[in-house]
Amino acid sequence: MRQPTMGVIVGGGPAPGINGVIGAATIEAINNSLKVIGFYDGFSHLAEEEFDPAAHTISLQIENTSRIHFDGGSILRTSRTSLLDSNKLKNSTVVQPDKTKTTRVCERIRNLNVTHLLTIGGDDTALSARFVAEHSGGKIRIVHVPKTIDNDLPLPGDIPTFGFNTARHVGSAIVANLMEDSRTTRRWYIVVTMGRNAGFLALGIGKSAGATLTLIPEEFPESTTIRHVADIIEGAMLKRRIMGRSDGVVVVAEGLAYKLGDREELARILHREIPVDAAGHPRLSEFPLAQILKEELQLRFAARGDSITLVAHLLGYELRCARPVTSDLAYTRDLGHGGVRLLLDGEANHRTGLMVTLQGGNLVPVPFDDMVDPVTNRTRIRTVNMKSYTYSVARAYMIRLEKSDLDAPETLARLAAEARMSPDEFREAYEHIVESDPHSACRACPVMIDA
Repeated sequence: MRQPTMGVIVGGGPAPGINGVIGAATIEAINNSLKVIGFYDGFSHLAEEEFDPAAHTISLQIENTSRIHFDGGSILRTSRTSLLDSNKLKNSTVVQPDKTKTTRVCERIRNLNVTHLLTIGGDDTALSARFVAEHSGGKIRIVHVPKTIDNDLPLPGDIPTFGFNTARHVGSAIVANLMEDSRTTRRWYIVVTMGRNAGFLALGIGKSAGATLTLIPEEFPESTTIRHVADIIEGAMLKRRIMGRSDGVVVVAEGLAYKLGDREELARILHREIPVDAAGHPRLSEFPLAQILKEELQLRFAARGDSITLVAHLLGYELRCARPVTSDLAYTRDLGHGGVRLLLDGEANHRTGLMVTLQGGNLVPVPFDDMVDPVTNRTRIRTVNMKSYTYSVARAYMIRLEKSDLDAPETLARLAAEARMSPDEFREAYEHIVESDPHSACRACPVMIDA
């Protein structure tokens, strides 16, 4: 009788802590008499026509995984190869599996006697794992470990995805350095962070570092404009000036680009088509949001005979393979161990197709079926709760135009003078950003904050 085998697949973008999950899972699996195989580069080799087990897999042992948890990156590498049928995305928002690729994956996994499969990744990897679970009919037991620095997988409550805390920690340190540079050189930075669908990372970095202003997709309507976003930033800059400072740092989540009209509108702004990745998502790295905002704001200041120094900065790739902070080191050990326990314990009750979560310090599985968006058939995502106390605290420490600024004659006059407008002109130009902001506080211009 062949020894039961657990396969490990890492998909999606890198995140700090991947190696911690791989190491913990490998040790627990071997201690329970499972052989462990790691698949290189996500689903890519398994799904393509040519597959060479000798070149595309590695035997995972305690000896070669017991200390990898300290390292960033992934010893199995990763890829964004998805098992959804990309051809059908052109005519439908409902995703379906690519039957040819899914069949290949299942057959090759079974040929290697992989009876248990642990996938590590975000929403698209979870989707591919669900397709494999459905296609195998339960013959391959599958458990998914949620991984993304975006923190947007549907975990219960405020449970973070692993990698988020490390990315926030590293990002906050970088933004803190930029804040000091902006103060020293009297300039502004527009920092765009990763976050395709949700603003958790941008808000976490901006809040932790005390950035001047943070903008996330959740606060904007489905179709907004560069003009509206630039109005908010410009208003913060002008307010900052009457507070005695001509410097600052604005943190913007890259997913805000999705709110700038449809794909055709984005292409018009960029003067070319926006390419998509393997899962059908526009490549936001190809859309220079920070540069577009920088140029728009520079034109505005120049038009009124003023000048301002702005620097566009993309903050993302340097966060993904950082060495994990201690919270992620401990968290990924729980997740790796828990993934194997769910795979093995599921044999008794025939449960498969589960995502690992830790709730109240306990291992709680979430079925794949509970993660499905009924409209798109994709994995559901979560977004920042704009009504939460944690968001209101972040908002309270931002510098941006408030209703009270426009209602106070002296403050309005100073703002208008800075913008080289009359008070009525200033109110007409900027009142819309206050009216559209439900968090706009009715308070006087705040005291100086060293941010």
